[in-house]
Amino acid sequence: MNLADLALLGPPLLAGAVVLSTHVPLGQQVLKRGIIFIDLAIAQLAGLGVILVYVILEQPPSWSVQLSAFLAALGGALGLRWAERHWADVLEAVIGVVFVLAVTAALLVLANDPHGGERLKELLAGQLLWVTYADLWMPAVLSFAVLVLWFRAGAAHKPTLFYALFALSVTLSVQLIGVYLVFASLIIPALATRRHQGLIAAYGVGLAGYLIGLLGSMLTDLPTGPSVVWAMAIVATLFALLSAKPNEAANGKG
Repeated sequence: MNLADLALLGPPLLAGAVVLSTHVPLGQQVLKRGIIFIDLAIAQLAGLGVILVYVILEQPPSWSVQLSAFLAALGGALGLRWAERHWADVLEAVIGVVFVLAVTAALLVLANDPHGGERLKELLAGQLLWVTYADLWMPAVLSFAVLVLWFRAGAAHKPTLFYALFALSVTLSVQLIGVYLVFASLIIPALATRRHQGLIAAYGVGLAGYLIGLLGSMLTDLPTGPSVVWAMAIVATLFALLSAKPNEAANGKG
């Protein structure tokens, strides 16, 4: 690996940082609320919105793709907010059903598309290694706006605003990194640092996972998205083990 190869890691690593900037605090709130699989459900709905645009229009403008993805994600998020109010006792089951419906809807829509398998693979695994700096300016600006609302408007304590910001954040990230990595970026850093509730530690776990996964993918020529997911999981496991208090480690061994 030479310097030119390392330079190629700049845009995807920056993409990871942009995604983690919002997904770490959102993921901590998701974990706190116990609605873990909302990540997959909303990401899959955003992806379904993307697929529908490409089915209707052969070469859709980028704004229409983003709008369709956001409307699908927002509709799902607000629907789940309604379910949280009225069906709180079975909310996780409802989220699972929404995810399955979104996945199967994508399969049905793409059934007769000769490129359907490729589109679905791109949606799930993403194309992180091919992200450019030009792809990141809008996600970066909107992610900054999400963070301002999150910390200044107290979105964590306003459920409807939380769901709306969640939908926007996932819409921005799913086309950059894919459904699998969206879920990993939201949950794995939050899970690894759940005893500490620290943003810095969670950001560190996430960024280390992206860096190691990207390097590993480039060295082994393996798919980037899955490589980053595994790298982040390994980093998170090591962090959780090394940061565990002695009595917690002893209980774990027992």
